[in-house]
Amino acid sequence: MDAQQTRQGIFFALGAYFIWGIAPIYFKLLQQVPPAEIMTHRVIWSALFMLLLISASRSWPQVRAIVRQPTKVLLLAVSAVTIGGNWLLFIWSVNNHHMLEASLGYFINPLLNVVVGMLFLGERFRRLQWLAVVLAACGVMVQLWKFGSVPIIALGLALSFSFYGLLRKKIAVDAQTGMLIETLWLLPMASLYLFGIADSSTSHLGDNAASLNLLLIAAGIITTIPLMLFAAACTRLRLSTVGFFQYLGPTLMFLLAVLFYGEQLTQDKVVTFSFIWLALALFIFDALRNLRRARKA
Repeated sequence: MDAQQTRQGIFFALGAYFIWGIAPIYFKLLQQVPPAEIMTHRVIWSALFMLLLISASRSWPQVRAIVRQPTKVLLLAVSAVTIGGNWLLFIWSVNNHHMLEASLGYFINPLLNVVVGMLFLGERFRRLQWLAVVLAACGVMVQLWKFGSVPIIALGLALSFSFYGLLRKKIAVDAQTGMLIETLWLLPMASLYLFGIADSSTSHLGDNAASLNLLLIAAGIITTIPLMLFAAACTRLRLSTVGFFQYLGPTLMFLLAVLFYGEQLTQDKVVTFSFIWLALALFIFDALRNLRRARKA
């Protein structure tokens, strides 16, 4: 890949992960709204936001070109369901005081991206990458063996997001078009749930305070912008390279959980986080060493 594309990919990845890292602040402001309702608002307002964005940027020819390719449209349905599940699990974890475990999932994700890149994209492991992945697996296994628990939320978030990244890499569609089609796939079910099934104190927009409705509408922007940045990064960088930047988001999330929202670092989490952080340290060291070698060559 040329240097300009690489620089753009790095910029997009940093922007996406920074926004994701501070996103829990936004979702904490919506704690009175059930997670499923927040999820439907994310879909509905994201779809409307994307329609406006596509129109403003005059990108409808690109959309029509993808629509003429049924295989890509169907694959975008799969990626839509995958990212939708990730969204719902993340919202639930943040608003039910499991932000630490959510951050653990996104610490695991870059290591899982390396495995996914090897299995499906033909990317090769280096020795320290192998060691980093083994250490991460040990962290999960120690928690299971010593404390009898599996970090279900963390693994669910890591697996779903790695699979989403793989799908977007394989589909090779531009960020705007892909995001539009994904949200349009989810829109009918989201609309049916919000306007026909949901019945809570916040499900009827006419009864809500204007400030709450504005926060719900903002879900479209909070959702769309980082996902577009991430998809743009995936098309410009190797999947394992995109994973290198993943540490930024969960680090911010971890600090928010411990310093601002009072979540406790229990013994099982300390053990698992220690393994994951050691694995990430090796992963980052290996990436930097490989980059220096490439420059010298």
